[in-house]
Amino acid sequence: MEIKTRPKVLFFDVNETLLDLTEMKKHVGKALNGNEDLLPLWFTTMLQYSLVVSASGRHESFGYIGAAALQMVAKNNNIAISEIEARKVILSGLQGLPAHPDVKEALAHLKQAGYKLVALTNSSKDSVTKQFKSAGLNDYFEEKLSVDSVGKFKPFTDVYSWATNKMGVNLEDCMLIAAHGWDVAGALWAGWRAAFVSRPGQQIFPLAPKTEIEESDLIKIANILVTYK
Repeated sequence: MEIKTRPKVLFFDVNETLLDLTEMKKHVGKALNGNEDLLPLWFTTMLQYSLVVSASGRHESFGYIGAAALQMVAKNNNIAISEIEARKVILSGLQGLPAHPDVKEALAHLKQAGYKLVALTNSSKDSVTKQFKSAGLNDYFEEKLSVDSVGKFKPFTDVYSWATNKMGVNLEDCMLIAAHGWDVAGALWAGWRAAFVSRPGQQIFPLAPKTEIEESDLIKIANILVTYK
């Protein structure tokens, strides 16, 4: 059996990887007149326009982009939502989200094993601070990094490079743990290692490099990582 070396830093995506978005999606579905079948379209539209903003050399709050995406999807379905209403739906929906049931046990196991845990999120610093306080996750993490500091969203390579430098390590010392195929792909192409947690509805991008770990929950991922030397 191959003995693998430990990453020096484990970077965790936040929304959907650590936090359960079920309640937020209910907020969005309600704003779309109960059309919950539009939720995947809203989420992919939000991701698409976060990349448009970054590629254009601009930066906006991820929450505001989510609100704008909500307005776009609503308009295409003859639903009227004002900018103020859309922002209220998204920003209130992001607050108070619970951690997935597997999260705290996995984080505690990794921390006890001596791993350095860092959050890396597309959300604002203020948003992730409130989220972690509400979900009871602050004690597990040494740092909470927001892309607001670099002015681009994941999966731009600049984000992973910036986070690497921020933690004072080399690219090969970093591992991203995430539930999004696009995030894992971006990290791998940037020179990081990666672990994919296959939350329902999430898939690895087939054209990306092979992911080192792929499991159905974070506890299984933690159990593998603690065997690394």
